[in-house]
Amino acid sequence: MKDNFYHIDDTLLVKYLLHETNPVENEAVEKWIIKDNINKKHFNDFKLIWDESKNFAATSRLNENESWRKFKNRIHSTPVKKAPVKIIRKFQWLKVAAMVIFVVSAVAIAYTIFNQKEIKTVAIKSMDKVITDTLPDQSVITLNKNSTIDYPEKFTGKTRTVSLEGEAFFSVAHDKTKPFIIHVNNITIKVVGTSFNVKSRNGNTEVIVETGIVEVIHNKKEIDLHPHEKILVKKEGNVLAKEKYSGELYNYYRTKEFECDNTPLWELVQVLNQAYNVNIIIENKKLRNLPLTTTFNNESLDRILEIIQQTFNISVSKTGGEIILK
Repeated sequence: MKDNFYHIDDTLLVKYLLHETNPVENEAVEKWIIKDNINKKHFNDFKLIWDESKNFAATSRLNENESWRKFKNRIHSTPVKKAPVKIIRKFQWLKVAAMVIFVVSAVAIAYTIFNQKEIKTVAIKSMDKVITDTLPDQSVITLNKNSTIDYPEKFTGKTRTVSLEGEAFFSVAHDKTKPFIIHVNNITIKVVGTSFNVKSRNGNTEVIVETGIVEVIHNKKEIDLHPHEKILVKKEGNVLAKEKYSGELYNYYRTKEFECDNTPLWELVQVLNQAYNVNIIIENKKLRNLPLTTTFNNESLDRILEIIQQTFNISVSKTGGEIILK
């Protein structure tokens, strides 16, 4: 027996998506969908629009549940004398509802896309110098050398979102209603108003908090950092473990000072390599954790190396493009 699908139209599809079809209609729609690819594509396209409409309704300020209840009550309470007329009116109302949702959703989606295109993205690259900039929300950032930050020309929506490559110090303007979000490597940093340093190198991310509370999110795990706490998220690591941090060495590119507070030699060397673009190597592994407490203020690299040499009674030699400590 040949199937007759002449009665399958968008009105019945709306009814099907509303789960108001009877078993016979369900079977008819499902057979129609699988009959050929054209029917299947039409249904999938129709369902996509329907789903987008529901997403729009979910963000609307209107009480869609109450509106739908009143709508259904109106359909079922409409006085009619003949069943066929009742069915036609119900389908007509469903069709009108679908059309209204479709039009409103299409306008809303188009408006959103248009506005997103209109909002320009600003990209700042520090190259070989340190740069300080003010964001649209009056937050202030200081970019270290060879760093990049991207942010919208104007913050819209419910968050203030930026992306970072390299290193930057953030002094975020306080706004509880619109959290400040930073995407860097494979982690997300979320704050409402605080100051902290973020450093990304070779896929590893370090966050050090100066004031306020910073939330670090990685692989659906969250951890809160408080003042003088830091976290290092390694490229291949899944563990979030914070630790205390008492030094100010991370601030060198802002303050122009290398402030060491019981700082291990390897950590100072790491910063010196980045600051002066050199390659200092600690050849004698026993020297790595020697603690240093001092402040280098506008000192040249040669002077800093001289003080390190005298303090620890070690030798410093330059070979090719390397500086060897042993």
